[in-house]
Amino acid sequence: MRMSDISIRFAELSDAGRLAEIYAYYVQNTAITFEYDVPSEKEFRERISATVQRYPYIVAEKDGLVIGYAYAGAFNKRAAYDHSAELSVYVDRNLRHCGAGKRLYAAMENILSRMRIQNLYACIAVPEKDDEYLDRNSVGFHSHSGYSLCGEFKRCGYKFGRWYDMVWMEKIIGNHEPVPEPVIWIKEIRGLLPSQSLLSDAALAGL
Repeated sequence: MRMSDISIRFAELSDAGRLAEIYAYYVQNTAITFEYDVPSEKEFRERISATVQRYPYIVAEKDGLVIGYAYAGAFNKRAAYDHSAELSVYVDRNLRHCGAGKRLYAAMENILSRMRIQNLYACIAVPEKDDEYLDRNSVGFHSHSGYSLCGEFKRCGYKFGRWYDMVWMEKIIGNHEPVPEPVIWIKEIRGLLPSQSLLSDAALAGL
């Protein structure tokens, strides 16, 4: 699969079932997420709806099928942290390493930078030693995407009868002016796009 075959658009509530399907594998079979129970389609709709009040929630499509998704959220709910955001990404387990994650993160970074977000963060589960539930591939993916390790917590997550570590990785995308302009939340950014759904490279470049 070529990266050019993958399109990026904003998530819709109607995507909830497919997103839950993608996520279910990671909940049930991996320690990539520390969630124990697969969220229902209804809960996924609620999560999307809550996220898009302020932050982007986007999906990657190939031939009309959603193959991955990414979303941003508050790094911390206190107002002083408004210029920072936490990112998450999930790709269909059968289509990993096809470039969808890279496209999703590139689009997300483009959008967030135009929202005046300065710092990006990823919270990543890591094993002390690779096992059948978790490896360090996500750390490698983020490193290649320009993220640096900025925090590590030992044996803080318990899943599948074993303890896992967690790390924070950080990417600086802003200039940190002495008096930063306020963040523009996603509803306002979407209004600047020529299309409310399609996130083509040209559309993003024209923001």
